Amino acid sequence: MRTLLVTPGVVAVVLIVLGLLLKSFKWLLILGVMALIVAIVLGVVKGRRGLR
Repeated sequence: MRTLLVTPGVVAVVLIVLGLLLKSFKWLLILGVMALIVAIVLGVVKGRRGLR
């Protein structure tokens, strides 16, 4: 279960860093932020399910 949460987080961080380094590829930054948001939402949902 942890791998499902860590993998999108790592991908998000890599995309954000690439987006910051390569400013001409702003879509990488946008995709990275979206992936980070998805990882956070998935983490909250899985965490709440685990508490029940």
